[in-house]
Amino acid sequence: MFFFAPLSTHALERDEPDLSDASKISPVKIARSLDQRTSFWVSAAVVAHTLWTSAAPAVTYPLYAAQWHLTPTMTTAVFAVYPTVVVTVLLLFGNVSDYWGHRCAMLLGLASSLLGTLLFALAPSVGWIFAGRIFMGIGVGFAAGPATAAMVEFNTTGVATYASTMNAAAQALGYGAATLIGGALIQYAPFPTRLSFWLLFAVIVAILAIAWFLPRHVRGASPLRWHPGSIGVPKEIASVFVTSALVVASAYALGAVMLSLGAQIAKDLIGSTNAFVNGATISLFAISSGFTTIATGNFTFRTNIALGTLASVVGLFLLMLAASTRSLALFLVSSGSLGFAYSLQFRGGLTLVVDHAPSERRAGTLSAIYLVAYLIMGSVALSLGMLATAWSLKAAVDIGCPTIAIMSVAGFLLAHSIKRGSPRRGCDMPA
Repeated sequence: MFFFAPLSTHALERDEPDLSDASKISPVKIARSLDQRTSFWVSAAVVAHTLWTSAAPAVTYPLYAAQWHLTPTMTTAVFAVYPTVVVTVLLLFGNVSDYWGHRCAMLLGLASSLLGTLLFALAPSVGWIFAGRIFMGIGVGFAAGPATAAMVEFNTTGVATYASTMNAAAQALGYGAATLIGGALIQYAPFPTRLSFWLLFAVIVAILAIAWFLPRHVRGASPLRWHPGSIGVPKEIASVFVTSALVVASAYALGAVMLSLGAQIAKDLIGSTNAFVNGATISLFAISSGFTTIATGNFTFRTNIALGTLASVVGLFLLMLAASTRSLALFLVSSGSLGFAYSLQFRGGLTLVVDHAPSERRAGTLSAIYLVAYLIMGSVALSLGMLATAWSLKAAVDIGCPTIAIMSVAGFLLAHSIKRGSPRRGCDMPA
């Protein structure tokens, strides 16, 4: 998965219910519900929408800054409020689909995303943007995990990794649509700050209408009354947790750089005034990450983290060099390299903790990983914005890139120091 969509712990376990028979999907099968295969693709569309809503504002930040005279601190604060909201939703409602079913959680998420997108489409001031970002965060927090779990449960292929592969493809598609279509509409269509959000609004309406006919219940949903979820880390894997959290947070920090400041870097430091080109450059991050996730599914956590660290350091150096030389070509290469790094570090960090965490404590441990990662992502974005406001965007890049590189190297060293043992295997790690 990418850094914007929380991962359901259901998709990390092989003890999912076997739903090869459509009748098993729901203990109370309703008329007119979608069949299992269609439900899989609708769930994939929900996953794609989470990345589209997450990345949709990325190419419009420079326009907002110019239109409303916003500082980099303000634009990165708009970005940073998103992971903060996602963390809050995960902490309070991360287990809601276990009680109410995946369909209900996805519908709540889609409705919230729809409202957030509408606020962006109508926004007369930056306050509306903040409100829209909050509702988008709520939407992703509710929908992304259950949609990922639903893809696993509705998978009819019999291939364990198929859901993971399609999850990666759906997220890459959503991210690519946000940056490529958004960039094209900004550059070549009227209403540059609004039209892309009206398009997204229409897409979410269509997904919401179809998702309404998903099976109402999933096998295994808890009959007990819902209560807020909790997180926790077993003491015996404290060192593994710290290592995994640092590696995953390093990956999320790369995403914070590209999404919060990528378009502004392309415009102000690289000198590219074409919004479509800038959006395409940013989308290369997601495309590279998606292909890497699909191609490296059998790598061990050590290999993933080692290669991810190398790609991260190289990509960050190239980003600094691109900003210094105003080279669009180097910016393109750095975006691809950072996407490669993100995928490997994210997958390596999660594989590490999944391999070592007791199954009965896995959900809480993973929630804690996401808590740390999202908080660091928001902190990195806001810190870079404050540096850019106080000094310059170039200074923010020159300070932020080495700092994130140091984080990546530290995570690699900690991972390398973990003793080789016989951790539990057999987990289908999602994209």
